[in-house]
Amino acid sequence: MFSHVMVGVNDLEASKKFYDAVLGTLGVAPGVANKNRYFYRSKTGTFAISTAINGEPACHGNGSTVGFKAESPEQAAAWHAAGVANGGTTCEDPPGFREGPTGKLYLAYLRDPDGNKLCALHRPAA
Repeated sequence: MFSHVMVGVNDLEASKKFYDAVLGTLGVAPGVANKNRYFYRSKTGTFAISTAINGEPACHGNGSTVGFKAESPEQAAAWHAAGVANGGTTCEDPPGFREGPTGKLYLAYLRDPDGNKLCALHRPAA
């Protein structure tokens, strides 16, 4: 359904450090530069960070969340720890399992250095 997701950032290099760390825990290579952007590519899609093209400050979308698939609870926990260690802040409940209408999920939430809300999600086998 989606080709890519891009979020706006204000400090491109600080954000690259953050995303290299968190996405690295998911097996994604460091971002590749393209003008005022970095692209992170995987077999399942592309994530990008960019300063705003219009020259205005980047801001997060209130109510928006970008979710990343984790292969295990341990990988999601490592993702969260890497984010906190690289300028992110924890948000929502602490990382852990939650029961929901679609079954049991392991969720870990962060805000990146610009306030974009992110989630690592692991769905255990039924």
